Amino acid sequence: MDELGSTALRSSPVALRGKIGQLRDRASGRHSPLRRLDWLLLGAVLVLAVIGALLVWSATSERLTVAGGDPRSFLKRDLLNLALGLVLATGAMLLDYRLLRAYAPFVYLGSLVGLIAVLVVGSTINGAHSWIVLPGGFELQPSEFAKVALIVGIAMILGEKRDSRDGVRAARPGDIDVLVVLGLALVPVGLIMLQPDFGTVMVLVFVILGMLAGAGAPRRWVLGLFVGGVLLGAAIIGFHLLKPYQEARLTSFVSANAATNSTTGYNVDQAKTAIANGGFFGRGLFHGQQTQGQFVPEQQTDFVFTVAGEELGFVGAGGVLLALGVVLWRALSIARDSDDTFGALIGTGVVCWFSFQTFINVGMTLGIMPVTGLPLPFVSYGGSSMFAQMMAIGLLQNVRLRSRTDPYAL
Repeated sequence: MDELGSTALRSSPVALRGKIGQLRDRASGRHSPLRRLDWLLLGAVLVLAVIGALLVWSATSERLTVAGGDPRSFLKRDLLNLALGLVLATGAMLLDYRLLRAYAPFVYLGSLVGLIAVLVVGSTINGAHSWIVLPGGFELQPSEFAKVALIVGIAMILGEKRDSRDGVRAARPGDIDVLVVLGLALVPVGLIMLQPDFGTVMVLVFVILGMLAGAGAPRRWVLGLFVGGVLLGAAIIGFHLLKPYQEARLTSFVSANAATNSTTGYNVDQAKTAIANGGFFGRGLFHGQQTQGQFVPEQQTDFVFTVAGEELGFVGAGGVLLALGVVLWRALSIARDSDDTFGALIGTGVVCWFSFQTFINVGMTLGIMPVTGLPLPFVSYGGSSMFAQMMAIGLLQNVRLRSRTDPYAL
């Protein structure tokens, strides 16, 4: 035995016994990777997905029955999306997230290829040229995957600034780092604006601000970008740079008179009526008058929360929000416990994404936020959104599994 090993044995017999105990635990399977998964996070996601599938089924079954179609077709597709999403989450979990530092540029470029492709060969659905229709009727929305790519890209840039090879954190990001992040984000944001998909742009802007703040960027940049974003939004509305249907969505939120006289305002009124009809315990699944009467449009996607409010009531809708709160709590915990800034910023970006999107989606059904077409995470129907969100959950589990603060990390 060499001198170093002999010294270690003499000076730290307790540490040696602890290491032997760890190896014994690993051999017995008591600390296997499966046991180290964040099962509370995964459980909350699965609860949301199952509830969402039931809500989507209720929102679409009556319409499909009247049309002579299969009343369970949306349910089947939603469950298929969930199954494929779990496969993607598993893939995102198995690849060591620390290797994404090397692959992040390729992930970013791949997302740009998708955003460019949708402008060339994409289809327009609900006013946005955001979809690529694949053989078999499958629809792909590249902007959803751009959220994941941008989070990974920003985490790589800001993480490299904070983490050094010896584990000592360097200085906080400076002006140059912020400019690099903004340059990285400008291209996908610009391509998404061309679709146009103002809701997704809002999500990306919030994610960028949250990750910059989480990385410790200068406050003047964070505050300046926030104020600049507000002024830019006001300028876009003031100079009528949006399409008529988009402007109607925003003006119906700002002006009560516009809400009364616009289609969007009517939709929001119907959404609020549906939620109010639910009362405390709801009218029961498949028994909501507004839902089964098809008074609320896009109820399986944008307005799925109204189904929960009407048919599951305050208790059921509150349960959905509670499960989403658990997802955010566990994501924050994973970000906090990560041993490197790269993993922490991935968690921070996912929290910003899910929290902002939840706030906007629920807020627009209550009439306190503009209608932007953003889905409710894990609940709304949509393959691309489910796939991207499950990939984000896989990345969170990845960070947890490989956190060196846990002696049994991979």
